[in-house]
Parts: sequence; structure tokens; C-alpha cells
Amino acid sequence: MRGFIERLPLYVGGFMGPFGTIVIIPMYPELRTEFDATTSQVSLAYSLYLIPFAVFLLFSGTIGERLGRRRTVRATYLLYAAASLLAALAPNLTLFIAARALAGIGNAFITPLLVAGLAELVPADRLGREVGIYSSFQALGGGLGPVLGGIAADTDWKLAFVGTAVIAGLLALAPPPGEPRTDADAMPRLRPLLTKQMLLLGVAFLFLATGPIGIGVLVGLAARDVLELSGTVAGIVLFAGSMTSLLLGPAWGRVLDRHGPRRVGLTAIALASVSVACLSFATGAVSLALIWAVVSALTVLTVIVFQALGASLMPENRGGALSFLLSFRFLGHALGPLLLVPVIERHVNAAFLLAAALGLVPLVLVAIGLGPGRGSSEPLGPKRAR
Repeated sequence: MRGFIERLPLYVGGFMGPFGTIVIIPMYPELRTEFDATTSQVSLAYSLYLIPFAVFLLFSGTIGERLGRRRTVRATYLLYAAASLLAALAPNLTLFIAARALAGIGNAFITPLLVAGLAELVPADRLGREVGIYSSFQALGGGLGPVLGGIAADTDWKLAFVGTAVIAGLLALAPPPGEPRTDADAMPRLRPLLTKQMLLLGVAFLFLATGPIGIGVLVGLAARDVLELSGTVAGIVLFAGSMTSLLLGPAWGRVLDRHGPRRVGLTAIALASVSVACLSFATGAVSLALIWAVVSALTVLTVIVFQALGASLMPENRGGALSFLLSFRFLGHALGPLLLVPVIERHVNAAFLLAAALGLVPLVLVAIGLGPGRGSSEPLGPKRAR
């Protein structure tokens, strides 16, 4: 129990990233009206949050390990809070998008350093389970984001960003453990991350995020513009997916610990891609929510696999390795709407089928990147005493 309480602030920190990222999805119509903009223009507030997020993730973990996780995460929580307040007060779309981009930069330093701190607190043979719990809190943030965003859309959308600022400010009081590195020989560096394996896994994560695991925007748009659901109902539909992720995260982590990343990763990618294609058959709020719940259950498993790998493949620079992989993921999340929103505006089924097809590439890349050497029961990292 004491160990769980020690790790609880790290789990709660996992809530922040997904919440702040997707809170705007149910409020696209209101933002269009507020700023007299098109859907594609408003979607830039999503993509231009994720692009600097992805770019800074390439080195944020390594910088955070050098400067100290505790100091770095506290500062970036405060930056995130300030950016959220700026978004709430923005008088035009340009400033709103700029505030979102600033929040994306801040968020780039949070998740990799939280998971790296978590990996230091647990034995290697339980890492998958702990990352699963962390992913459940991420799912909670991803679930409450569209729900509260939808409620705010039906009342005053600015309240969502004020609430985000308050959460970030409170989290700044409980940063992860980790002091600055003072030994030059132990100083984490970027160059060792540029291996064939890391690049293959990174590109695989990019394709997954562009397609199968990054389609929350498409689901939100289908709910509002195709099925003509209210902002609140659309948020509830999205929350159905987050609830399955929340409930299954710890169980998926145990599956990963037992069967290994290669077998679990390949199975999850294949099933997630097939389930995304099924979204094209949704005809109402109930069917969309049910299919989305299945999709989310499968896509969160792929995220757990990649996050656990990032925290275990390079123990000397856990934060750097994880942020390196996550940079590819969030670049994919940024590119996904740019590729798929124009498609869904013309034909909703084609957009979901294209997103599903993008999952075929990661199957090949993960099979090569992990190789048969990481067997079905190989642990994620070196065993060490508690």
C-alpha cells in the first residue's frame, strides 16, 4: 500500500497528457463559431499542439534526465497551466493555436519522465503491470477529456481550459523523483538512441498513431457531424472507449509481463487494425460507442507495449528512450487529422478504412524491430533486487 501511494502522483500525472490533448475534440462546432473558422482550420489547434509536442519529445526525456526529473516536470506543469489559461483567454484562432502549441511543448517533458520515474520504483518483472496501471490513468484522462470538453461545449468551452490549468498547477506540487546528473560519464546522450531497433519501433509507432490508435478525432467528428450528436453525447461516446482502456490497463500489463512484447505487440496491432475498420459500420450513438469501446481496448494494449519497451530497452537513459519513441507516436497523432479529416468530410467509411490500413505497416516493422530474439516470455528489462 505504501508503494502504491508513493507511485500515485505518477499515475495521476498520466491523466494530464491525454486530457489536455483531446479535450477540444467535442467542441469543434463551438470553436468554429467562436473563431469564424472551418473544421480544417480548427483542427490545427489539435495538430499544432501535437507537432511541437512530437518534436520536443525527441530530446525532452534526455534533457529531463540531465536536469533532473523533479525539477523539469515541476517547471513544465507550470508552463502547461499558463498555456491553458492563455487558450481560455485567446481573442482569436491564431492566439488560441499558439497557446495550444505552447502547451504541447510543456507536455513533451511530462509523460516520458513520469514513466521513467515509475520504472525506477518497481522491479523489471512488474514493469508491464505498472505501465498498465499508468495507462489506465491515461485512459481516464482521455475519457474525461471529451466528456468535460463536451459539457463545456454545451455551456462555455473556455471552462475546459481553466480546469486544465488548475489540474496542471496541482500536479506541479508532486513531481516524480530524480535529481540532476552530475557525473559526466553517466550523462544521458541522444546518439545511443539512434539504433536500427529504435528507429524501426519509432516508425511503427508513427504509423499506428496516424491510423489505428489515433482515430479519436475521427470518432468525435463522426459523432458530431455525421450522426449529429450533441457535444455531451459525443463526449460520452468517446468516454466509453476510455473506460475499457481504464479497466483493462492493469490486466493488459500482466499479459505483457507473461507473454513478452513481440507476441503481444503483433497480436494487438493486428486486432486493433481490424476493429478500426468496423467503425465504418456504426449507424448510431450506441453502435458507435460499442465498437469504439472494443477499438480502445485493443489500441491501449499497443500503447502499453511501446511505453514498456521505451522504459526498458535502455536503462541508462529511460526517459530519453521513451520520449524518443513517443515523439514518433505524437507526430503520427498530429499527421492523422491532416490526412484523415479531409477524407471524413467527403466519405466517413473511407476515412476509417484508410486508418485501419495504416496498421499493416507496423506489423512488419515490429516483427523486424523486436525479432524472434525477444521470445514469448522474455522480461522487459534486467532483473534487479528491490
